[in-house]
Amino acid sequence: MLEAVDLACERGGRSLFRGLSFALRGGELLRLAGPNGSGKTSLLRILCGLLSPTAGAVHWDGTEIRRLREEYSRQLVYLGHAPAVKDDLTAAENLRITCTLAGLSVSSREIQAALGTFGLDDLPVKRLSQGQRRRAVLARLLLSQSFPLWLLDEPFSALDASAIALVEGLIDAQVARGGSVVFTSHQESRTRTGRVIELGTEA
Repeated sequence: MLEAVDLACERGGRSLFRGLSFALRGGELLRLAGPNGSGKTSLLRILCGLLSPTAGAVHWDGTEIRRLREEYSRQLVYLGHAPAVKDDLTAAENLRITCTLAGLSVSSREIQAALGTFGLDDLPVKRLSQGQRRRAVLARLLLSQSFPLWLLDEPFSALDASAIALVEGLIDAQVARGGSVVFTSHQESRTRTGRVIELGTEA
Protein backbone atom coordinates (compact mmCIF):
# COMPACT_ATOMS: atom_id res chain seq x y z
CA MET A 1 0.00 0.00 0.00
CA LEU A 2 1.18 3.50 -0.90
CA GLU A 3 0.36 6.10 1.72
CA ALA A 4 0.88 9.87 1.72
CA VAL A 5 0.79 11.46 5.17
CA ASP A 6 0.28 15.23 5.53
CA LEU A 7 2.45 16.03 2.51
CA ALA A 8 3.46 19.61 1.77
CA CYS A 9 5.53 20.97 -1.08
CA GLU A 10 7.01 24.41 -1.66
CA ARG A 11 8.82 25.41 -4.84
CA GLY A 12 10.37 28.81 -5.43
CA GLY A 13 8.96 30.16 -2.18
CA ARG A 14 5.40 29.20 -3.19
CA SER A 15 3.24 26.57 -1.53
CA LEU A 16 1.95 24.06 -4.09
CA PHE A 17 0.03 21.90 -1.64
CA ARG A 18 -0.04 21.09 2.06
CA GLY A 19 -1.79 18.66 4.40
CA LEU A 20 -2.24 16.16 1.57
CA SER A 21 -2.99 12.60 2.72
CA PHE A 22 -4.27 9.52 0.93
CA ALA A 23 -3.81 5.75 0.83
CA LEU A 24 -3.69 3.67 -2.35
CA ARG A 25 -4.03 -0.10 -2.15
CA GLY A 26 -3.39 -2.79 -4.70
CA GLY A 27 -5.96 -2.76 -7.47
CA GLU A 28 -6.61 0.97 -7.12
CA LEU A 29 -6.14 3.85 -9.54
CA LEU A 30 -5.48 7.51 -8.71
CA ARG A 31 -5.43 10.41 -11.15
CA LEU A 32 -3.73 13.66 -10.19
CA ALA A 33 -5.44 16.59 -11.90
CA GLY A 34 -5.01 20.34 -11.87
CA PRO A 35 -3.64 23.24 -13.92
CA ASN A 36 0.00 23.71 -14.84
CA GLY A 37 2.03 24.71 -11.80
CA SER A 38 -0.36 23.09 -9.32
CA GLY A 39 2.20 20.51 -8.19
CA LYS A 40 1.19 17.34 -10.07
CA THR A 41 4.71 16.49 -11.22
CA SER A 42 6.21 17.51 -7.88
CA LEU A 43 3.79 15.21 -6.05
CA LEU A 44 4.61 12.33 -8.38
CA ARG A 45 8.35 12.88 -7.83
CA ILE A 46 7.76 12.92 -4.06
CA LEU A 47 5.85 9.64 -4.31
CA CYS A 48 8.71 7.95 -6.15
CA GLY A 49 11.39 9.35 -3.83
CA LEU A 50 13.09 11.72 -6.28
CA LEU A 51 11.98 14.83 -4.39
CA SER A 52 11.76 15.35 -0.64
CA PRO A 53 8.53 16.89 0.64
CA THR A 54 8.63 20.13 2.61
CA ALA A 55 6.65 18.30 5.29
CA GLY A 56 5.03 14.91 5.73
CA ALA A 57 6.10 11.47 4.55
CA VAL A 58 5.41 8.74 2.03
CA HIS A 59 5.02 5.15 3.24
CA TRP A 60 5.15 1.88 1.32
CA ASP A 61 3.57 -1.08 3.10
CA GLY A 62 3.86 0.79 6.40
CA THR A 63 7.51 1.85 6.12
CA GLU A 64 8.71 5.32 5.16
CA ILE A 65 10.26 5.20 1.70
CA ARG A 66 13.32 7.14 2.88
CA ARG A 67 14.20 4.09 4.96
CA LEU A 68 13.49 1.62 2.16
CA ARG A 69 15.51 3.42 -0.54
CA GLU A 70 16.51 0.93 -3.27
CA GLU A 71 14.12 -1.69 -1.94
CA TYR A 72 11.27 0.69 -2.72
CA SER A 73 12.62 1.74 -6.12
CA ARG A 74 12.62 -1.92 -7.18
CA GLN A 75 8.86 -2.02 -6.57
CA LEU A 76 7.89 0.77 -8.93
CA VAL A 77 7.96 2.07 -12.46
CA TYR A 78 8.30 5.83 -12.82
CA LEU A 79 7.91 7.42 -16.24
CA GLY A 80 8.47 11.17 -16.25
CA HIS A 81 6.83 13.70 -18.52
CA ALA A 82 9.91 14.20 -20.71
CA PRO A 83 11.04 11.15 -22.73
CA ALA A 84 14.24 9.98 -21.03
CA VAL A 85 15.91 8.50 -24.10
CA LYS A 86 19.36 8.85 -25.63
CA ASP A 87 19.31 10.15 -29.20
CA ASP A 88 22.34 8.15 -30.34
CA LEU A 89 20.80 4.82 -29.37
CA THR A 90 17.98 2.92 -31.03
CA ALA A 91 14.57 2.54 -29.43
CA ALA A 92 15.40 -1.07 -28.52
CA GLU A 93 18.76 -0.14 -27.01
CA ASN A 94 17.11 2.55 -24.88
CA LEU A 95 14.44 0.12 -23.71
CA ARG A 96 17.00 -2.55 -22.86
CA ILE A 97 19.03 -0.10 -20.77
CA THR A 98 16.02 1.10 -18.77
CA CYS A 99 14.92 -2.48 -18.14
CA THR A 100 18.42 -3.50 -17.05
CA LEU A 101 18.64 -0.56 -14.64
CA ALA A 102 15.28 -1.61 -13.20
CA GLY A 103 16.52 -5.16 -12.66
CA LEU A 104 14.37 -6.59 -15.45
CA SER A 105 15.76 -9.44 -17.53
CA VAL A 106 14.12 -9.22 -20.97
CA SER A 107 14.92 -10.86 -24.27
CA SER A 108 15.40 -9.12 -27.60
CA ARG A 109 12.18 -10.73 -28.79
CA GLU A 110 10.24 -9.25 -25.84
CA ILE A 111 11.70 -5.81 -26.52
CA GLN A 112 10.87 -5.95 -30.22
CA ALA A 113 7.35 -7.17 -29.41
CA ALA A 114 6.79 -4.29 -26.98
CA LEU A 115 7.96 -1.73 -29.54
CA GLY A 116 5.88 -3.40 -32.23
CA THR A 117 2.76 -3.16 -30.09
CA PHE A 118 3.29 0.60 -30.09
CA GLY A 119 3.87 0.60 -33.85
CA LEU A 120 7.58 1.33 -33.64
CA ASP A 121 10.51 0.04 -35.67
CA ASP A 122 13.94 -0.20 -34.08
CA LEU A 123 15.28 3.11 -35.36
CA PRO A 124 17.72 5.57 -33.82
CA VAL A 125 15.78 7.78 -31.43
CA LYS A 126 17.01 10.94 -33.18
CA ARG A 127 14.92 9.88 -36.19
CA LEU A 128 11.72 9.56 -34.15
CA SER A 129 9.01 12.18 -33.76
CA GLN A 130 8.01 13.46 -30.34
CA GLY A 131 5.03 11.11 -30.26
CA GLN A 132 7.18 8.15 -31.31
CA ARG A 133 9.71 8.96 -28.59
CA ARG A 134 6.89 8.96 -26.07
CA ARG A 135 5.67 5.59 -27.30
CA ALA A 136 9.21 4.20 -27.11
CA VAL A 137 9.25 5.09 -23.41
CA LEU A 138 5.74 3.81 -22.73
CA ALA A 139 6.63 0.45 -24.32
CA ARG A 140 8.35 -0.30 -21.03
CA LEU A 141 4.93 -0.76 -19.42
CA LEU A 142 4.44 -3.92 -21.48
CA LEU A 143 7.56 -5.33 -19.83
CA SER A 144 6.76 -4.10 -16.30
CA GLN A 145 3.66 -6.05 -15.36
CA SER A 146 5.42 -7.55 -12.33
CA PHE A 147 5.96 -4.15 -10.67
CA PRO A 148 3.22 -3.43 -8.10
CA LEU A 149 3.33 0.36 -8.47
CA TRP A 150 3.26 2.52 -11.61
CA LEU A 151 3.80 6.29 -11.35
CA LEU A 152 3.15 7.95 -14.71
CA ASP A 153 3.52 11.65 -15.49
CA GLU A 154 1.23 12.73 -18.36
CA PRO A 155 1.30 9.31 -20.06
CA PHE A 156 -1.10 10.46 -22.82
CA SER A 157 0.94 13.49 -23.84
CA ALA A 158 1.91 13.68 -27.56
CA LEU A 159 -0.04 10.48 -28.37
CA ASP A 160 -2.67 9.93 -31.03
CA ALA A 161 -6.06 8.39 -30.22
CA SER A 162 -4.99 4.79 -30.87
CA ALA A 163 -1.90 5.08 -28.67
CA ILE A 164 -3.94 6.72 -25.90
CA ALA A 165 -6.39 3.81 -26.02
CA LEU A 166 -3.47 1.37 -25.81
CA VAL A 167 -2.00 3.07 -22.73
CA GLU A 168 -5.43 3.26 -21.09
CA GLY A 169 -5.77 -0.48 -21.64
CA LEU A 170 -2.37 -1.15 -20.09
CA ILE A 171 -3.30 0.92 -17.03
CA ASP A 172 -6.61 -0.90 -16.69
CA ALA A 173 -4.85 -4.27 -16.97
CA GLN A 174 -2.32 -3.29 -14.31
CA VAL A 175 -5.11 -2.35 -11.89
CA ALA A 176 -7.02 -5.55 -12.73
CA ARG A 177 -3.89 -7.55 -11.83
CA GLY A 178 -3.90 -5.96 -8.39
CA GLY A 179 -1.30 -3.30 -9.11
CA SER A 180 -1.54 0.36 -8.11
CA VAL A 181 -1.34 3.22 -10.61
CA VAL A 182 -0.94 6.95 -10.02
CA PHE A 183 -0.92 9.16 -13.10
CA THR A 184 -1.14 12.84 -13.89
CA SER A 185 -3.29 14.13 -16.71
CA HIS A 186 -4.82 17.39 -17.88
CA GLN A 187 -7.56 15.45 -19.62
CA GLU A 188 -10.24 12.99 -18.66
CA SER A 189 -9.33 9.41 -19.50
CA ARG A 190 -11.34 6.31 -20.25
CA THR A 191 -9.47 4.21 -17.73
CA ARG A 192 -11.50 2.29 -15.20
CA THR A 193 -13.06 4.39 -12.49
CA GLY A 194 -10.58 5.57 -9.89
CA ARG A 195 -10.11 8.40 -7.47
CA VAL A 196 -9.12 11.90 -8.54
CA ILE A 197 -7.13 14.41 -6.50
CA GLU A 198 -7.53 17.91 -7.86
CA LEU A 199 -4.53 20.08 -7.05
CA GLY A 200 -4.88 23.85 -7.17
CA THR A 201 -2.27 26.59 -6.94
CA GLU A 202 -2.02 28.43 -3.67
CA ALA A 203 -0.92 31.99 -3.04
